[in-house]
Amino acid sequence: QVQLVESGGGLVQAGGSLRLSCAASGRTFSSYAMGWFRQAPGKEREFVADISWSGRSTYFGESVKGRFTISRDNAKNTVYLQMNSLKREDTAIYYCACDQSTLTLRAGRATYWGQGTQVTVSS
Repeated sequence: QVQLVESGGGLVQAGGSLRLSCAASGRTFSSYAMGWFRQAPGKEREFVADISWSGRSTYFGESVKGRFTISRDNAKNTVYLQMNSLKREDTAIYYCACDQSTLTLRAGRATYWGQGTQVTVSS
């Protein structure tokens, strides 16, 4: 069992930056691929990024590529999402998730999900 708790959301102006964190419980954190998803009001959940268990491989959704980075610290059981050059359309609830497979994450599924953190980008 893995519990995920996101933090770092908030209100930011367009063009600004935020860093989200996701703290995981459990001793097996380092064996899981980690991902970030988001869901805006009235829209379906969208894949944002994932990172392999080792941290050596990352993958991004087209809408965030070049602006967001993902990283992890297995010693701290934490994964991060650095969001730069934020746009109004990045406004959403951001969810952390984990699974044994990055392919599963990219398909929009995960074994464990966090509760989400709100990110609001104002113009």
